Amino acid sequence: MNDEDAHGDPAEESPLLVDYETAAISRPEYIQALVHLYRGELYRATAWRMRLDTTTNWAILTTAGLLSFSFSGREHGHWVLLLGILLIFTLLGYEARRFRFFDVWRYRVRMMEENFYGPILRRDPISPDLHWGDRVARDLLEPHFKLGFRAAIRARFTRNYWAIFGVTMSAWCLKVTQDPVPASDWVQLKMNLSTGGTPWWVPLGFFCAILCALMCIVFLFPKSQESETAYWREHDVRRDVSSLDA
Repeated sequence: MNDEDAHGDPAEESPLLVDYETAAISRPEYIQALVHLYRGELYRATAWRMRLDTTTNWAILTTAGLLSFSFSGREHGHWVLLLGILLIFTLLGYEARRFRFFDVWRYRVRMMEENFYGPILRRDPISPDLHWGDRVARDLLEPHFKLGFRAAIRARFTRNYWAIFGVTMSAWCLKVTQDPVPASDWVQLKMNLSTGGTPWWVPLGFFCAILCALMCIVFLFPKSQESETAYWREHDVRRDVSSLDA
């Protein structure tokens, strides 16, 4: 037996040269890691922002198709527009969900821009928020939504969807007052509402319910936080969490 077999393989018995859990990180290593993290978070935020635009485009195209179909002939009743409004409500729900995901990545990006890149550009080494690194790290370890679903619905409605709903509902009013014949009095209007054999009060009640739902979104649903730093408070309550990579 030679000496090498007696003592074993030196590479197998040698301890790890670097302990990455406790070794100090140099400033260049820290900056390089943060740059890569920023690029990744910015990519995620951009990807979810594009998804928001896609959903809004779906709603616009749906509205355009409904208007073209409804006014292409008198045989197409006003119920097409009412059912189309329900479809737009569904798209609003999808966009609110996507907005919550986008909100997660956006605020991480803003936290790094305000407290790392901003001071570098000002030649000021002091960050406005001295604990921003701990907050971003905790959010990476325990990702959670910072915006409630109802607040997200209100945000997307007041920014984009109010115009889509307004056009569709105005088109419905024009449809029932002009087709199949122009309504010059209340009796004729009820006849136009009763197309398809349904009582006149059913579509009118359906329209009023939609209007009330939109008013509730504007006046009863909570507003999103105006200050971005409000999302990073220490006492922030964890909301319903799902896989943020879904």
